[in-house]
Amino acid sequence: MLERLRNPWPDHRAERSLGAVSLLVAVVVVAMVVFVAIHAWPTFRHNGLGWLGPGGSLETQIANMQATSVQPPASAFHLRAWPLLYGTLLTTALAVVLALAVALLSSIFIVELAPARLRRIAIPVIRLLASVPSVIYGLIGILVLVPFVGNHVITTSQKASVQNVVELTGAGLVVTVVILTVMITPIMIALICEAFVSVPNAWREGAVALGVNPLRAALAVTVRAARGAIVAAAVLATARALGEAIMISMVSGSRSFAPRPTDGLVFLFEPLRSLASAIVD
Repeated sequence: MLERLRNPWPDHRAERSLGAVSLLVAVVVVAMVVFVAIHAWPTFRHNGLGWLGPGGSLETQIANMQATSVQPPASAFHLRAWPLLYGTLLTTALAVVLALAVALLSSIFIVELAPARLRRIAIPVIRLLASVPSVIYGLIGILVLVPFVGNHVITTSQKASVQNVVELTGAGLVVTVVILTVMITPIMIALICEAFVSVPNAWREGAVALGVNPLRAALAVTVRAARGAIVAAAVLATARALGEAIMISMVSGSRSFAPRPTDGLVFLFEPLRSLASAIVD
């Protein structure tokens, strides 16, 4: 055993082993895609690309599909998934934009401007926040934010303006985006801070020596040098936001409704449902 530890695998053996593992993962992913495609084929065959558009009640359409017999007619596969797609894209885009802005400013402060003692405390705390389960955020949202928004932020006139279309309870777009932003921001801050720390100090010191103040030096040198890591952090955060189900199911209102910007400020309080939360529901 000790002899094996003293003589690790050669590079070519490690490369083949990692390649085999990567190939196995790729095969599993392809198998999952094929499995889903086979079971979803009747819907695609009946709707074509029309399933991406709006039309009808999605809850009724899904209920009709679930209530069919072993050999259902083609009409049972009628589906219009636009509310789910719209809710997913809307919440993810807003949350990622807000989280990216907060993460960039926070990372610049932690790495470039904060005292060393604060930096030593902040980074472990941020990593701890990134590992908090999503159900905890969902509980905070449904027990604190949703009642607060429903009772103190949404006015009676706003509720009455859309009462014939949808009920405003406080669970909706704004609460979902706020909590989703809080969830994904620590991930982005942790990754961006690591990238900023890896930028050589000589680059920043050179900019400061030329007369640039520390904040502008961070923006001009550190952020520019870490652009790849910033993009990677945004991609990882987007992946978590797209796949989040439990929290969104708890605070979004779980209604297959597409919030309408034409409704004005009420648009922020209208309920929705994402693709991931629809699977949970």
